[in-house]
Amino acid sequence: MKETHPFVQRLYDLAARKDRAALAELRRSFSNPLAALPYVVPFLAKDATRRDEAALSLVAGLFALHPEPGSLSLAKALSILAKDSDSVALRFRALLDADAEDLPTHLRHAVSLVRSRDLAIDYDDLLAAVRWWGSENKNRQRAWARDFWGTTEPTEETAT
Repeated sequence: MKETHPFVQRLYDLAARKDRAALAELRRSFSNPLAALPYVVPFLAKDATRRDEAALSLVAGLFALHPEPGSLSLAKALSILAKDSDSVALRFRALLDADAEDLPTHLRHAVSLVRSRDLAIDYDDLLAAVRWWGSENKNRQRAWARDFWGTTEPTEETAT
């Protein structure tokens, strides 16, 4: 069993306590990035970069939009929604192609879409994706592509 990142656990605790004020403040971080800092700064290393700060702030805001922890990666949740709508696959492709600067907008739309269907996502996975999104090898995008287009469980036909 994987261990939950301490920052993500803090977010889960806010939701469990139904701390509406904190969640409202984190949602406000989309228009005012400094709003999330009281929640983010305690989890930053002394040598943390602005990119580290931005990643935690973004995930905090996304969590506040949909404070339902789950086990699905955002990509897997979107793949479930794509079965009912062709536009979800187009949105997912745009998300995969997004650079770090445009990522917040794409993720905000994706999380809102997942929230509208009451699917719970894995915020640990989301944090890892945001933190490493701009990496040269694009490992996070590749992992999400496998989650979206791949199958995780064998069907009866493929099991034999």
